[in-house]
Amino acid sequence: MCQKPKANPIALLPIGVFLVLYLGLGIVFEYVLQIYMGFYKIPIVVAFLVAVLVACLQNRSVSFDGKLELMAKGVGDKNIMTMILIFMAAGCFVGVTGRSSAEAVAYFLLDIAPAKLAVLVLFVVACFVSVSMGTSVGTITLLTPIAAAVAEHSGFSLPLCVATVIGGAMFGDNLSFISDTTIAACTTQDCQMRDKFRTNFAIALPAALATLVLILLISLQTEVSSVPTGQVDLVLLIPYILVLVGGIVGLNVFVVLLVGILTGAAITLINGSVSFVDLLVNMGTGVGGMSETILVTLLVASLCGMIRAYGGFEALLNAIRRIFKGQRGGQLGIGLLVGLMDISTANNTVAIVMAGPIAKEIAEEYGISPRKSASLLDTFSCIFQGIIPYGAQMLVAISTCTTLGFAVSAFEIMPLLFYPFLLALSSLVFIALGKK
Repeated sequence: MCQKPKANPIALLPIGVFLVLYLGLGIVFEYVLQIYMGFYKIPIVVAFLVAVLVACLQNRSVSFDGKLELMAKGVGDKNIMTMILIFMAAGCFVGVTGRSSAEAVAYFLLDIAPAKLAVLVLFVVACFVSVSMGTSVGTITLLTPIAAAVAEHSGFSLPLCVATVIGGAMFGDNLSFISDTTIAACTTQDCQMRDKFRTNFAIALPAALATLVLILLISLQTEVSSVPTGQVDLVLLIPYILVLVGGIVGLNVFVVLLVGILTGAAITLINGSVSFVDLLVNMGTGVGGMSETILVTLLVASLCGMIRAYGGFEALLNAIRRIFKGQRGGQLGIGLLVGLMDISTANNTVAIVMAGPIAKEIAEEYGISPRKSASLLDTFSCIFQGIIPYGAQMLVAISTCTTLGFAVSAFEIMPLLFYPFLLALSSLVFIALGKK
């Protein structure tokens, strides 16, 4: 058994450098210089490269070749390789299936439901689409125009409609089997996706039901006129449903995604929506869309390899031991750790990848099961990501509304983000009750 390195807080300096560089420049770009989507103009890969350089300059007792070995050990972990392959397969699936099914679901339910329930329908659709697609930003991009149309035609406020879509999008981002947050949380904690889903669902369902009740109460007090209509093609939902069902019953994630890819390819080719050449291009585009996430994963793994060897993880664990006591304290520590990472990076996947290795050590020391630590990582990252005003989800929703000619601000939307706030409450209750 390898001896643990001595605690060394200075070993955490590279993470501090990354946070100052990324968060600091992001705030300056977004709020001082007021650059459009300024927070996302900062190349996160470059910021992590700087952090890796700082780690390489530390600890002169280790040669540069030795540091390369430490980085290689971090990158060569089985879970990192699994994560990357799943990212690529999930990207291929999204490229094959496209995203037109979101509108089909939305307009189908809006057509059959009473106009009074339009906002409730938006939440249900956003939940389903995000679980199926595995992307909150993609869900928001697709459904925000429909939310704006609902607000324009029905009498419901635009901030309420947009906030409802964001909340539903975070529900799916937290639970989807092909979400990069789920992939990252499960692989860093060495947990089966099925087990994480079941634990996670116990936290998310009460929050979702409470959100539906709140939306219903507001809807019943609103004077509603009509809702928009659109085209419906529910055949496009088949690949998403197969992936969802396959994941729940416990099939291997690669088998599930392969079934989804083959089914999606067959449907899109048969209905003539794409040619075979375009299908191949879309598959490549989908995989390429995961390139930055994969690069960040590799850089974080190599960085964590050095920080762990230098004693940085042990220093962080010592701090957590002093503040949080018992299993419940350990769970809260995992949640706050990934939450702080998300506030700093405005990216819940990156937050999980960064916090994952530390969370695994916390879980092992405090006797927290892998499924529970994976669930807490994913849930708390989605809570903070769904609330922060400079997150991609909020910025995309606002920019989409602006493009459509509607004016709405983050501070109008934030008080109406019922689901993320209720998810936070549900998570704290889950921890307090000590659910298995």
